[in-house]
Amino acid sequence: EVRLVESGGGLVQAGGSLRLSCAASGFSLNDYAVSWFRQAPGKEREPLSCISAIDGARYYADSVKGRFTMSADNVANTLYLQMNSLKPEDTAVYYCATNLRHYYGRSPESYIYWGQGTQVTVSS
Repeated sequence: EVRLVESGGGLVQAGGSLRLSCAASGFSLNDYAVSWFRQAPGKEREPLSCISAIDGARYYADSVKGRFTMSADNVANTLYLQMNSLKPEDTAVYYCATNLRHYYGRSPESYIYWGQGTQVTVSS
């Protein structure tokens, strides 16, 4: 059974940092693409960072490029999102997801499995 469990969200002041974790089970991060998304109230779910399994190709949204870094511990089968220089507009529920394909997609509709989400709130 594929499961994704996010953790690490919370309340932080603008300019601060958080590290989100996504513990994966039922599949290997070595084999399938995984991505981080977020959804703010009243907005569509947007892709933040994606990585393909075959060639390690990565995508970062312009809104987080240079501030957020995705990494993975393949032994622990856990995905991370290091978020620095946080802004109030980063406030959202953050999700990890996999499409069980080798290459990532940026459309949420192409993802099959999602975690439950973790809330990130950035105060000004």
